[in-house]
Amino acid sequence: MIAKTTSPKKKKHPRSLFYRISAWLHLWLGLVTGIVMVIVCVTGCLYVFIDEIKSVLNPETNIARQDKPVLTPSQLSDAAAKIYPDKKVSYATYQQGKAITVGLGEGRRGNITLYINPYTGKLIKKEIKEKGETDFFSFVLSGHRFLWMPYKIGRPIVNYSTLIFVFLLITGMVLWWPKKWTKSTRERSFQIKWGASFKRVNYDFHNVLGFYSLLVLLAIALTGMVYGIEWYSKGLYWVTSAGQSLPDYKDVKSDSLQANKFYTSRAAMDLAWKKVITKTPEAQGFYYGYPDTTDAKSTINIYIYPTAGRYYDNMSFAFDRHTLKEFPAHPVYDVKFSEASFPAKIRKMNYDIHVGSILGLPGKILAFFGALIGASLPITGFIIWWGKRKKKPKKPGTAAAKPSARKMAVVEESIT
Repeated sequence: MIAKTTSPKKKKHPRSLFYRISAWLHLWLGLVTGIVMVIVCVTGCLYVFIDEIKSVLNPETNIARQDKPVLTPSQLSDAAAKIYPDKKVSYATYQQGKAITVGLGEGRRGNITLYINPYTGKLIKKEIKEKGETDFFSFVLSGHRFLWMPYKIGRPIVNYSTLIFVFLLITGMVLWWPKKWTKSTRERSFQIKWGASFKRVNYDFHNVLGFYSLLVLLAIALTGMVYGIEWYSKGLYWVTSAGQSLPDYKDVKSDSLQANKFYTSRAAMDLAWKKVITKTPEAQGFYYGYPDTTDAKSTINIYIYPTAGRYYDNMSFAFDRHTLKEFPAHPVYDVKFSEASFPAKIRKMNYDIHVGSILGLPGKILAFFGALIGASLPITGFIIWWGKRKKKPKKPGTAAAKPSARKMAVVEESIT
């Protein structure tokens, strides 16, 4: 009598377990955060080209550069006072080739915006927002940052959904990676089969476009979290600086005891301005933060942008409004880019990487299409899951379906 022999159970390959865990996490985390990331990515697409869109929609604000001095901050204040004598001037933005924008009203940004010719002081146009009213791009930004919800609720949802999205990109790469690199797996991994069924094309959109956009989406997501997750922001600086802590941003105040002893408010505004443009004659853009006339401790704040359309090489200056004493620059955010340390350069480039402007127009195009693909991934992924979910299980005892040519090819490859 021949004894029966039992073949030992085949151990599962470690990759199989890792693959299954990745697939499970990829599915359920994607379903939980999908709608959030669709909103964040779509609004991000719209916001990438905000400057270009505004320039097209408001051609009257495009002012050709002239070889003459632009209006000083005090002259802008006078021009605004003629139109709204009872409103406070909050800020003014200078940008080469553009009208100067002047913000009036309460709050940091005000509720009235004036567009003024930088050479003549002529009013070009004005925008007035009623209480609670917002413009299109402010509405888009609110959705991008906190889903149009109360800030303290929506902001953490966006931040931690983005963190999960980073994890989804990594697990997606695990699922995308072929077990064997063959001609057929390369075609499936890098090409969209346009002539196939809707399910196959949808799968390819999720799989192939997800791979091609991986690095762009990682860059956008990782830089986006710097603005919302404090421990991540500080941790990223700690890693890039080899163990140094991110310096705190100290609030500076004017010495109110020196009020009216050295300079009038009007004189101080222009003298601070002249100091800055003397130091940075190459600058193509400025943000001028006016001191609050009702607060003797408020300061004059000026940000300069040497390169139009980019922010990483900005510098900022703060002055005592009474003595014109210049406060020390923050070692990360305020210093000149060429003189900044490596971790400070990384941090200063964060916004430009986030919106793609670090590479100019090509970078913005990459960010736009990357975010657009990012918005499609939860949708195509949901369709894949829903299609599998609706499949009816085979009845016991029925003959197995004839394997497809694709499955046969995979079997043949594993045999050979």
